Amino acid sequence: MNSVVIAKREATKRAGEAHARARGFTLVELLVVMSIVAMLVSLAAPRYFGGLEKSRETALRQTLAVTRDALDKFYGDNGRYPDSLDVLVSKRYLRSMPVDPITDSSATWTMVSPGDPAKGAVQDIRSGAQGAGRDGKPYREW
Repeated sequence: MNSVVIAKREATKRAGEAHARARGFTLVELLVVMSIVAMLVSLAAPRYFGGLEKSRETALRQTLAVTRDALDKFYGDNGRYPDSLDVLVSKRYLRSMPVDPITDSSATWTMVSPGDPAKGAVQDIRSGAQGAGRDGKPYREW
């Protein structure tokens, strides 16, 4: 009887070892899964980065529109344009210095002055970013 119990234990042990080996993945299975993942990433990445660029351009257009509106309101109230963008912030026409979403900096703006120096120093602003938008127009001309 003792030999029957030992034989059953040995058979159970061998079956457990075979089952443990069957639970793992083979190299071929892993390569197939990795190639599928790589293919999906190669399809999704361009859409993600294109969407990211589009959102930055949209944010730049909105920032320019809001800042230009504040410049116009300042001119309407004071009869002249501000000497810097800091004046718009200090007089509460803007909550904070606008940040160029393309360069991630508020120091890269290009100031456009009016023709008459008596009317102030900042009539318009332009982005100081290098390059062009998706429409081909340089950021400096927006």
